[in-house]
Amino acid sequence: MRPHERGALVGYSSSGSEDESEDGRQTRPEDGSHRRGQSPLHRQRFPVPDSVLNMFPGTEEGPEDDSTKHGGRVRTFPHERGNWATHVYVPYEAKEEFLDLLEVLLPHAQTYVPRLVRMEAFHLSLSQSVVLRHHWILPFVQALKARMASFQRFFFTANQVKIYTNQEKTRTFIGLEVTSGHAQFLDLVSEVDRVMEEFDLTTFYQDPSFHLSLAWCVGDARLQLEGQCLQELQAIVDGFEDAEVLLRVHTEQVRCKSGNKFFSMPLK
Repeated sequence: MRPHERGALVGYSSSGSEDESEDGRQTRPEDGSHRRGQSPLHRQRFPVPDSVLNMFPGTEEGPEDDSTKHGGRVRTFPHERGNWATHVYVPYEAKEEFLDLLEVLLPHAQTYVPRLVRMEAFHLSLSQSVVLRHHWILPFVQALKARMASFQRFFFTANQVKIYTNQEKTRTFIGLEVTSGHAQFLDLVSEVDRVMEEFDLTTFYQDPSFHLSLAWCVGDARLQLEGQCLQELQAIVDGFEDAEVLLRVHTEQVRCKSGNKFFSMPLK
């Protein structure tokens, strides 16, 4: 999939990976049959008290969706028992100077789109959000670690302001696009894609725009943010003290988030 002409696509589920924890309980449905001579009364199953069920966490059923609990975001794919939303990415640890830059950028962008909010954590995606069954998680992570074991650490620069949407156009992002280090990110994605193919999962976009998302809002806000606003945001970045050094980043690890579990894969 190629980025949209007016706003590139990003590999997020519209509910956000932080909301995809699938911790809960699992029950087995009845098959409707019973042995000859056995009364149906003996087959009846009574509800197990929550106090008992809560003694056994970590199985595969997850909570109900409630978009009001995560900023109005809506799942791209329906919740099903045992499905764990999974995302592979390069984490970015924000330093004080980076947060200072955001404190200038975000209020300016909010004069165009007041509902914009800052990202809670920062990363650069190497995969789309995909669904893993619970018993696939560890084999999937082991395959990723094997692929990443020989990959060298590298520097990249992300200093080009760009506007993105998710695939469904239900969320809009302000991001900093990678302007150097793109080839290394393509190599990482190639390795991640091979693992995705092994598990029959969706690979990454054909012509990806690697970026660090800074802020987001519900809905498609490209019309308000592109053009004059985008130019002004770029001028803020270009004129920010030590921006050249600040936005040059050393990539040291790849991370995988599956449900509420995190797995780190250090690079060499």
